[in-house]
Amino acid sequence: MTRLMPNTGPQRVLAVSNFIYTIGSGLYLTAGVLYFTEAVHLPAGQVGLGLGIAGLLALAVGVAVGHLADRHGARGIYAATLVVQALATAGFVLTDSFWPFVLTVCAAAAAKAAGIAARSPLIRYYGGDRPQEFRAYLRAVTNVGISLGAVLAGWVVQVGTPTSYRLMVIGNASAFVVSAAILVLLPPVAPVPTTGGPRWIALRDSPYLLLTVLDGIMAIQFKVLTVAIPLWIVGVTTAPHWLISATMLTGTVIVVAFQVRASRTIDSPAAGANAYRRAGVAFLVACSLISLSAGIPAWAAATLLVTAVVIHTVGELWHSAAGFEVSFALAPGHATGQYLGVFGLGAGLAEALGPGLLIALCITWGRPGWYVAGAMFALTGLAARPAVRWAQRHQHAVQTQLAPAERAL
Repeated sequence: MTRLMPNTGPQRVLAVSNFIYTIGSGLYLTAGVLYFTEAVHLPAGQVGLGLGIAGLLALAVGVAVGHLADRHGARGIYAATLVVQALATAGFVLTDSFWPFVLTVCAAAAAKAAGIAARSPLIRYYGGDRPQEFRAYLRAVTNVGISLGAVLAGWVVQVGTPTSYRLMVIGNASAFVVSAAILVLLPPVAPVPTTGGPRWIALRDSPYLLLTVLDGIMAIQFKVLTVAIPLWIVGVTTAPHWLISATMLTGTVIVVAFQVRASRTIDSPAAGANAYRRAGVAFLVACSLISLSAGIPAWAAATLLVTAVVIHTVGELWHSAAGFEVSFALAPGHATGQYLGVFGLGAGLAEALGPGLLIALCITWGRPGWYVAGAMFALTGLAARPAVRWAQRHQHAVQTQLAPAERAL
């Protein structure tokens, strides 16, 4: 059973900061797209395009900020990204047309990507013998926070007024500010000294880059729950609108209960590759069930959607645990921020391509698009095993080359 609080003080600070942050994130993840379509009255296609532009901008930010966190101290860099994200999110209330929307979501997405990279050295430093497991614990905490945010977002969607949506945005930004303030209690992590060789070593690691791309394609699955299903429920099915929050809560409860346990069983890159494969199959089944929820009575649509979300979330457990293991196990300790920043490019790829792709496939095209999306996830999962094997061979070769130099020191 997952413990309620970590063992050490720094881990508790990170957990509390993360918890507050994700309450705000839960508000946005559940109703953010609807804020721009229902309150700002932007077309869904424009929202997908704007989120895609923001994701592309965020792609390059994580690597650079991860390197800064390695070299100049991760705590201050991470706190700064949270403040920038708060300011950008608050700017959503001033958005009244497409280009202001693009500007604010670009700033928010870039700060989010930077924060993920800057936090990685903190997780590795304070995560104990297996930082992957602490990362899984933080994801469980994340889903508790998101579930609380989703409950509040359910009220926002049900009321559906511009004022309620603006209150949601203000609450989101406030949570980011509080999260940054809590980090003052965290002991700073000393910068890692530079080593010989190229500065941007992660960008030269071809197998790791391939895994980043594959994880990024798989990470589009996160947008199924936060973008595709809300628009599908509102625009295509007869299911009640409160089911948007219900599906989000269903997924988060499963993650809270089982994410750490799932990560404990995935304790090697090879196990991570197998988990990617299982995740792809689960996403294919879930997408197929979602497609069947159109054109049927409300109770049947709700039953299918909840069932699909349960299966999808099991796949999410496997996918997340695989990413934790592969990204940490194949990254050298002296360049954690840089490598995890590179791996975060996968999440950036999902942010850039996911909303627009899922809207085009699943909303604009309709039922056939769900099958195409599911097949994409399944094929990506199958490709993970040879990619992981290549990365392991590369890591072994690099370590073999470095061993004589280390002995000479």
